Amino acid sequence: MRVARWYHNRDVRVEEMPVPAIGPDEILLRIEASGICGSDVMEWYRLHKAPLVLGHEIAGCVEAVGDAVRDYRAGDRITVAHHVPCNTCELCLGGHHTACETLHRTSIDPGGLAEYARLPGINVDRGIFRIPDAVSYEMATFTEPLACVLRGLGRLDLQPGNSLLVIGSGIAGLIYVLLGRYFKAGSVIATDLNAARLEMALKLGADHAVDAATDMPAFLREVNRGRLADRVVLCTGATAAIRQALDSVASGGRVLFFAPTEPGTTSPLSVNDVFWRRDVTLTTSYAGAPADYQAALDLIASGALDLAPMVTHRLGLGDVAEGFRLVAEGKDSIKVIIEPQKG
Repeated sequence: MRVARWYHNRDVRVEEMPVPAIGPDEILLRIEASGICGSDVMEWYRLHKAPLVLGHEIAGCVEAVGDAVRDYRAGDRITVAHHVPCNTCELCLGGHHTACETLHRTSIDPGGLAEYARLPGINVDRGIFRIPDAVSYEMATFTEPLACVLRGLGRLDLQPGNSLLVIGSGIAGLIYVLLGRYFKAGSVIATDLNAARLEMALKLGADHAVDAATDMPAFLREVNRGRLADRVVLCTGATAAIRQALDSVASGGRVLFFAPTEPGTTSPLSVNDVFWRRDVTLTTSYAGAPADYQAALDLIASGALDLAPMVTHRLGLGDVAEGFRLVAEGKDSIKVIIEPQKG
């Protein structure tokens, strides 16, 4: 079978490898669509493990099942979680599934940017989600990023009427915009340095989309009846954005650190200015748990979210290097979908 093997962002090769053999409790998935995630092009995060077959925003059709698999059969349309938690450790029982050590050790084989993938037994047990007939494979690839954002919104504790500031309007930031509107935020303000992304933010429901270099506290007070933002989500790890987030959150508000920073990045924080007198809460969110995946897929199936405008490129596996270039440059693309069975 063909796979896209990543050596670095400027070296992604289509190579051949054997179709994975499956065990009794495993499934072989024929991958029909796979999104390239922004985390796939974070070289500082991936390079020491290269070469890799990346891809975790996947949807496809069951090709074969092991003898012990009872709940699925060939032909089933599914999307899958590439990482799954144990559901029994203290972290899982406390609701911190994405901090579970099992989640960080599990994965599909070899990755989503391939014609086929093996789903280990633990993924089959708790990481498969049936795609409703009305949902295309392409739309099903949004399940993973939407699950991550849903989990983040839970940590952010977004309430109807809250003003929401989204700093960074890449794919995750745009989904925050879309969900902010869906969950009835009082106002949604998006920032970015890319004019096309700002235009997309407006199309998806942002009340305001402004250049990231704007004096954000002054702008917020102008459009938000003199108040700063009740909720702020950081979808970029830039140091200047962190400072902007802390300056832009209202007293009693929350800031969600959703995007990682470059290794070694630190940011000065005034305990007095942020916590002591203003009662601001800082929180984080990483990935999604199985329940988040199901909630995301249900939301997609409901038709309540218009995700289609975010898909800017559809490429066959033979053009995967171009897909990585588009995502890494972050200029002319928003969501790049690879169709492994084509090209």
